[in-house]
Amino acid sequence: MEHAELPLALTLGDPAGIGPDITLLAWLAREHEAIPPFVLLGDPAVLDERAEALGLRVPIATIAEAEAAEGRFAEELPVLPIPVAGTVVAGRPDPAAVPAVQQSIVAAVRLVKAGEARAVVTNPISKAMLYRGGFAFPGHTEYLASLAADGGKVPHPVMMLAAGPLRVVPVTIHIPLKDVPGALSTALVLATIEIASADLRRYFGIARPRLAVTGLNPHAGEDGGLGREEIDVIAPAIEAARAKGLDVTGPHPADTLFHDAARASYDAAICMYHDQALVPFKTLAFADGVNVTLGLPFIRTSPDHGTAFAIAGTGKASPRSLIEALRLADAMSRAGEERT
Repeated sequence: MEHAELPLALTLGDPAGIGPDITLLAWLAREHEAIPPFVLLGDPAVLDERAEALGLRVPIATIAEAEAAEGRFAEELPVLPIPVAGTVVAGRPDPAAVPAVQQSIVAAVRLVKAGEARAVVTNPISKAMLYRGGFAFPGHTEYLASLAADGGKVPHPVMMLAAGPLRVVPVTIHIPLKDVPGALSTALVLATIEIASADLRRYFGIARPRLAVTGLNPHAGEDGGLGREEIDVIAPAIEAARAKGLDVTGPHPADTLFHDAARASYDAAICMYHDQALVPFKTLAFADGVNVTLGLPFIRTSPDHGTAFAIAGTGKASPRSLIEALRLADAMSRAGEERT
């Protein structure tokens, strides 16, 4: 089968969350908009029960191989079965489902590495539930990096949030704010810049990505008056990136980097911590943002929202972010194929 005809591998996410809801709705959306074929790695019974609860008519096709998905997708939602233990109740997460949640992620990565799927698209997980089941990683991103390890070498994953031309990349992610200054280093900032630049070229078709780097402190440190991280850590990374021929500016005050004129001056903003990147991003693109993991040997996208247990099974969940994640994975796959 040609690479472009391979399906996307969609993970189950937490079955008590809105993952089943938005999966069903994303498949139904193919009736009125372009949705790239995908195969869900999860429990067909969970989808059947959620479809019934939501009053949706979605025929489920249980398949044995991912390559069968493309031929079934127009008429049925293809599922590679991974049974979920216990009883799944929308809105009530259960640690008994954790093994299936992890198996779904592992299986999706295996399909892509084996050349049987084009990209991994992940439904939202509950880290709290996973931790109760012994999960040893801060989140999806770090777990996917461990699964991508080749010969014991774990790649450096970089998180990017994307919505059209708006892209933000946090250098540090899921750590307490008090730990950010100590976690930042010139090597880490430089590595993030290099990975973002390389994958923007490969998967987004930007010949010479323009990257704007924020400072850590208010007003980018005021020449050391409000902190020295800009002088001692961030500026050296920017200079090293420029010496390698990359188009990088900064350190910029973060509070002036996201108005219309500023956003037009760069292809991605490299930010120092989680909320510095995600607060402006979600303010500007809450409904259609996509989480992308850069730096992996395969493509991974995800909706930019959580499990939303409170609205699971109620009919209130929107599939828009998942649809955009599927579309972006498809576009990145095609762009990457053209450049290999």
